[in-house]
Amino acid sequence: MIDMGMLRTWVRGRLRRRTGRHAFVGLLLLALLGTATAAAASPPGPHPSASAAPSAVTVPAGTSAAGAAAARWGDRRLDETAFLTTHNAFTNYEDSRWSSVNQAESVRAQLDNGVRGLSLDTHWYERSTWLCVISFGSDCYPSDVYLCHGDCKTFAGATYALPRQSFHGTMQTVVDFLAAHPQEVVTVFLEDYVSAEQLQQSLGRVRGLPNMVFRPDEWGVRQHGWPKVADLVTAGKRLLIFSDRSDREHLGVMYDKSWTVSNYWSLGDLGNDLACVSRWSDVPLDRQEPGFRRLFTMSHHRNVPTVMTAALDNGTKLRNRIAGQCRTATGGRDPNFVSVDFHRLSDGSGHTPASIVAELNAGP
Repeated sequence: MIDMGMLRTWVRGRLRRRTGRHAFVGLLLLALLGTATAAAASPPGPHPSASAAPSAVTVPAGTSAAGAAAARWGDRRLDETAFLTTHNAFTNYEDSRWSSVNQAESVRAQLDNGVRGLSLDTHWYERSTWLCVISFGSDCYPSDVYLCHGDCKTFAGATYALPRQSFHGTMQTVVDFLAAHPQEVVTVFLEDYVSAEQLQQSLGRVRGLPNMVFRPDEWGVRQHGWPKVADLVTAGKRLLIFSDRSDREHLGVMYDKSWTVSNYWSLGDLGNDLACVSRWSDVPLDRQEPGFRRLFTMSHHRNVPTVMTAALDNGTKLRNRIAGQCRTATGGRDPNFVSVDFHRLSDGSGHTPASIVAELNAGP
């Protein structure tokens, strides 16, 4: 179903970018939404989608860290666990002033509401005196790695947004969330347009990150397979970082093409391209390797995101695509990361991205 609170957030975001007749129409829609949902209003708190990962359990006082992790995650290995993931998690109305977004909530709110995988685009921005002057001082940011959706100087609100979102600031949000939730595991996927040195400099400013990053080489993943999630939690290695660049594994950033399989990301403009084909022609989705199984990242979103198309795509269509096309294409396995736009929206079927991920985790 459509999450009315999230839809109101989307309308308010649009209102900040419209005037005149468009603003009037938006205000009328907000009024109608408020009337339609007043009776169903609920107190603030985590959205029900927070149950996407295996549910948190209450453990007796004095239980060891290993016991608490086992109670929460059971014996599942990482490659046997599914995580709700947000496509372009940084393009949202709460963290900055984007004119077009893939999510409605801030990165922290996404994590609070059950998201455990975030896709981010990293770009280098060189400080511009010209942008500082013509923006009357509102765009005087230093040279750094920022989250942009294209060039960081081209179109404010479209390829970048103000206030600018630094990569290290967003990663600090992730680390702070993990510090506050010691049973959780988060994965970050980078569409990487910066050098290894620039990425290293940015990651080096994130307090608490080095001790949390999982390094598969130190765990012998190629030889022994992925560890149990409970073992990652007990060891405190609860942050996985993937990049589409191969020259940064020494930083603890895994090259996605070496460690995962992934389907082609787009459902097409009309949302009817449901075929589950590999993103990489030389890495089939059903690839088999001795003693090691790649993680499967499943993308399920269109070329251009809207709340209405996300609502159509995120329910029964997503569930059926996993069970039909993608399970067949991967040789019978389920996705480990289910990546969607507007993760709290779905059709009226009763299936949401979060409930579908929870269903995958409840399976054998």
